[in-house]
This record gives sequence, structure tokens and C-alpha cells, in this order.
Amino acid sequence: MPNYDDARAVWNQRYAGAEGYLFGQEPNRFLASEAHRLKPRQRVLCLADGEGRNGTFLAGLGLDVLSVDLSPVALAKARTLAAERGVSLKFEEANLATWDWPADAFDAVVAIFIQFAGPDLRSRIFRNIEACLRPGGLLLLEGYRPEQLAYGTGGPPNAENLYTEDLLREAFAGMQVLSLRAYDAAIEEGTAHKGMSALIDMVARKRS
Repeated sequence: MPNYDDARAVWNQRYAGAEGYLFGQEPNRFLASEAHRLKPRQRVLCLADGEGRNGTFLAGLGLDVLSVDLSPVALAKARTLAAERGVSLKFEEANLATWDWPADAFDAVVAIFIQFAGPDLRSRIFRNIEACLRPGGLLLLEGYRPEQLAYGTGGPPNAENLYTEDLLREAFAGMQVLSLRAYDAAIEEGTAHKGMSALIDMVARKRS
């Protein structure tokens, strides 16, 4: 991954150059389908939440949401989206490589397409996800599989950033995997994720 300043500049440019919202304004389909597992007033961390489509959706369900992202341009758009929808949530600019992850602080972590992270950073992020969950807390994660490279409809261009079932099972071996699915489906999330895609979804619970 580029250094923080370079990465922030790249994402600022992407978000600023998008017509409307780069990834759309509607929540990720997987997240929406699994939101029934969450209860109002639970504390939720939305990682790399970009322009806020997922965080604002969850705030609208009555959850206490912290939405973090490295791009101030994205966060400004997220605040606008939240205001338009009349919901309240917390926003924070964060470099996940150096962020001070609070321990046992969240009832759920949402990690939707956070595949900017190569293997080393990904390992650190995954460890911190488990550590910041309260006992019994849930991880809701969606990403692309290596087969996505053939589709070219979104995601990073390098296979090492993509997920397999074995990779996720090993990374979260200490958690109870409630659901893990690998499948192909057409998605439409703004202009950045559009078309047939090689997806993988996981729901896991931190053991008590």
C-alpha cells in the first residue's frame, strides 16, 4: 500500500472526481441483508466507510455508528449524506495502519470492500477487528475473490489483496463463523462497483 499521504491523495482525487457518489448512496446489499442481526443502540464501527452509504444506513436503524475513513473528501460527502437523511453518527479520519483501535468497544464491525490493504496491513487490521469487538460481537465482511480480476468490475488489480474462504477462516480462526459464502453476482454500487463480480461474504462472532 502507498504511504498514508499518497493513499489519502489518491482517494481524495477519486472521491472529488466522482459525479455524485463514487460507490452510490445505498447500502451494500450484503450488509442490508444481514442488518437484522443488529439491535438498536448497539455500537458499530464502519471501516473505510468512504462516502458513508453504509454508516448512514445503520444510523437510520438506530445504531450508534462510528464511520472511519482516510479521505477527508469522502468524510465531507458522508456528512452531507447523513444530514440529507436526517441521521446522526460519528465520523473520524483514520489511518487504519496507525489508528488507536479501542479494545472490546464495539458490538459489530462492518468491513465492506476494505481491500486497499495488502497482506501485512490486512493481518494487522484483522487482528484489530477481533480485538475491538466485545465478546459476542459480530463481524460483517464482504470482499472480492481472486476471480474478480477476470471480471474487472471493481476492486484492486492485485490478487494478494483479495480474499479466499481459506484465508478468512485462518485469519478469524478464533471467532465463530456463522456464515461464509463465495459466489458470483451482479452488483451496482455507483460507478466503481458495477457488473458481474466474484464475491465472498462472512459473518463471524467473537467468542465470549
